[in-house]
Amino acid sequence: MQCAAPSAEKLIMIPRSQRPVVFTLTTLVLAAGLSISVSTAAAADRSGKEVVTTICADCHGEGKDGAPRVGNTVDWAPRARFGLPRLLNSSMEGYRKMPAHGGHPEVTDLEMTRAITYMVSGGRSPDPLKPYAKVSHGTGEDIVKAACGNCHRDGANGAPKIGDKDAWLPRLPKGVEELVASAIHGHNKMPVRGGLSNLSDIDIRAAVSYMLSQSLTRK
Repeated sequence: MQCAAPSAEKLIMIPRSQRPVVFTLTTLVLAAGLSISVSTAAAADRSGKEVVTTICADCHGEGKDGAPRVGNTVDWAPRARFGLPRLLNSSMEGYRKMPAHGGHPEVTDLEMTRAITYMVSGGRSPDPLKPYAKVSHGTGEDIVKAACGNCHRDGANGAPKIGDKDAWLPRLPKGVEELVASAIHGHNKMPVRGGLSNLSDIDIRAAVSYMLSQSLTRK
């Protein structure tokens, strides 16, 4: 049985300091005898237009609470001059009256990137194929200690306990990216992004990778 190697695009999204963990996880999964695709995404990301139409337009359509209006160059010019990556960071961290991820933490980094591109360009620019770079909130271990460990440390609310190999193995057949997607979108009693809406997809992936590395290596 073979396990597909992570694609170059997936690796670009992972901080360099976290990449060795991903390769280790691939080896561990193979050793466990599981046939999965580590690089297969759980679901297709929506276009910028879809995200703007269904979510962002509530405020950015008419400029509610000072939000720059879709396609209005006068509104966007003072913000766009700092660069689109900075706009992405503001939208994900929250800025003034806009909550983190625009109040919809289930929106992925790529979807957020596409939505911003669509709004700034008025729909004239093509959808980006990958998200703009975003500053990480730390290593996977840092994020787990600050957030995920609240449930995964002791297995609260049915969460697979860190270090419990038997609890994690049944969740792996569909792939590591399926686990990451579940953490991003929420699953059972786990809230979207573990309850921290300002965490990026990169942060979530790093945290999942850390918990797996700490669990699959245990006897």
